[in-house]
Amino acid sequence: MRYLPLSDTDRSEMLARAGVKTVDDLFADVPKNLLLKEPLDLPRHKGELEVERILSRMSARNVPASSVPFFVGAGAYKHHVPATVDHLIQRSEFLTSYTPYQPEIAQGTLQYLFEFQTQVAALTGMDVANASMYDGSTGTGEAVLMAHRVTKRRKAVLSGGLHPHYAEVVRTLSDMASDNVVTMKPDVAGAEDILSQIDDSVSCVVVQSPDVFGNLRDLKPIAEKAHKHGALLIAVFTEAVSLGLVASPGSQGADIVVGEGQSIGNALNFGGPYVGLFATQSKYIRQMPGRLCGETVDADGNRGFVLTLSTREQHIRRDKATSNICTNSGLCALAFTIHMTLLGETGLKRLARVNHANAVKLADQLGSVEGAEVLNRTFFNEFTVKLAKPAAEVVELLVAKGVVAGVPVSRLLPNAGLDDLLLVASTEVNTDDDRAAFVAALKEVL
Repeated sequence: MRYLPLSDTDRSEMLARAGVKTVDDLFADVPKNLLLKEPLDLPRHKGELEVERILSRMSARNVPASSVPFFVGAGAYKHHVPATVDHLIQRSEFLTSYTPYQPEIAQGTLQYLFEFQTQVAALTGMDVANASMYDGSTGTGEAVLMAHRVTKRRKAVLSGGLHPHYAEVVRTLSDMASDNVVTMKPDVAGAEDILSQIDDSVSCVVVQSPDVFGNLRDLKPIAEKAHKHGALLIAVFTEAVSLGLVASPGSQGADIVVGEGQSIGNALNFGGPYVGLFATQSKYIRQMPGRLCGETVDADGNRGFVLTLSTREQHIRRDKATSNICTNSGLCALAFTIHMTLLGETGLKRLARVNHANAVKLADQLGSVEGAEVLNRTFFNEFTVKLAKPAAEVVELLVAKGVVAGVPVSRLLPNAGLDDLLLVASTEVNTDDDRAAFVAALKEVL
């Protein structure tokens, strides 16, 4: 789409219609310290060809994930996406389809949503899943609100191993409702005493496994303590592929399972759009946010699909809605469904084993480098390395050597005193050459 500039008259008419005098009045609710003080440092009044050249030079400053050995994770993972996935989701009937309110003309969309839900329920070991959330972080926020509705309590306990961005979303949503959120300290070793935080005032405990530092958590003791006090266990994951190898949260007693599905069928997408996964037990189905797609039969007895139990504000009164979620990442959910179908149960397990094996090889090699120590006792495809230098500095030095090494913990937790920790992820895309390049470069900079 070409850029069509507005005239001064256009702007005046739009401001008058909006009931404000200036464009700045539209941003009155944004904190002053977050507003730009001057225009962006961009060239002005250039022709289209010149603009293309300028933007091309700017984009060339990025390091594409596929161009170098790449070990970044921390909630977004680089996996191989089969060409079949992109080919199928780009069919026009999928690219242009809108929310399937009318089942008589949207059976294709409704069917894949139904299959998506079925896959998520099987993957998480739960009874029922909904038809996708925006992403894992907002899904976690919705899960906490759901737990409050179920238990009639308003206090959530967040594990120190929960991804900081997920925790921030929970706190933001809870702040608007004046709910109580207890956030435990960053749990690098995966050894926090979260059981001591559970009592009769708690509505839910939110625990991530593998956690943000890569540790695998045994959820059963936490579920037992939570249930003893009438609270719910919300199990979170950021790496969906891990469920091909790790015991499902449902089998460990989780009441609500929420996570990020980007790893299956979806690229990194510059941080989004992603696809949230949300599942729970049947007894809580009417408190589930968003919407579900159900299977039914028509007047002639033919199999069909419809949206059902959509307790969101577009369908019922706002004050009765369980959530303000008003759409979903439909195309991302379709990509997830297609990739899961291609993998099957056997393929997913095989993919998970390759991920874990590659990560184990990398951890062993990095652990042999002087000045680097792998901290995890257990992990799936991501782990934490303690470095002899600040991790952010090391990452920059390694990028200069053509290796994107991971995510400094200080970027996620800037004031936690964990500047020497680096999160490293390894998936099926990493080769022996990639690992060798990483180790060789790290030896040079430490």
